[in-house]
Amino acid sequence: MEELFVCPECGSENVEVIRERGRELTLRCNDCGNVWHITLPKFRKVPLIVSKHERSFKSEAELPEGEEIRIGDIVETEDDEVRITGIELEGDKRVERARVEEVKTLWGESLTYPKVVKVSIYLPKGVTQAFKVKVSRDDEFVVGEVLEVEGYTFRVEKIKTERKMLHHGKARGDEIIALMGHHIPRARARRKLEVYRGYRRESNDELGRS
Repeated sequence: MEELFVCPECGSENVEVIRERGRELTLRCNDCGNVWHITLPKFRKVPLIVSKHERSFKSEAELPEGEEIRIGDIVETEDDEVRITGIELEGDKRVERARVEEVKTLWGESLTYPKVVKVSIYLPKGVTQAFKVKVSRDDEFVVGEVLEVEGYTFRVEKIKTERKMLHHGKARGDEIIALMGHHIPRARARRKLEVYRGYRRESNDELGRS
């Protein structure tokens, strides 16, 4: 990734490197003529286990030493964008945050792969029809809206997110864990949700379309 420099005097991004010695750089602003020196951070490659639902893959993240990494942070790999869900130190100790040089392994969720959400549709006589569906991470879901899955229409009565259970309001697909509501026969759905068929099947379909 190309480094972007900003002049501390005028804020211009029209900056060039006029001298480089290891991680020591001398920069000049082509707009105001200001010259200054910086030291680039030292980067460390940290093992990263990336989850794509039921499958996990080994990767690594290149992170600057001396900085802190926290659960919820987003890091980039060569081919993915990953939200950190776990931080492991030596001795298999799990923590909420740590300095980069202390980390043994990071765990994370791929943000380039669709979010999979559980759907529970309540039928008569205490029967529940359950599905797993794919949703866009940017889509919003609202309590009260009518949706359809595999021919079943239902009104969303509860939305379970990573933080709480919603009985009103809305949430983005990226933070939703489950949608729940009663079956409404012959209702007109606002949209249809696509059933998730497993990592292998989804990956094969992607290859077939490429």
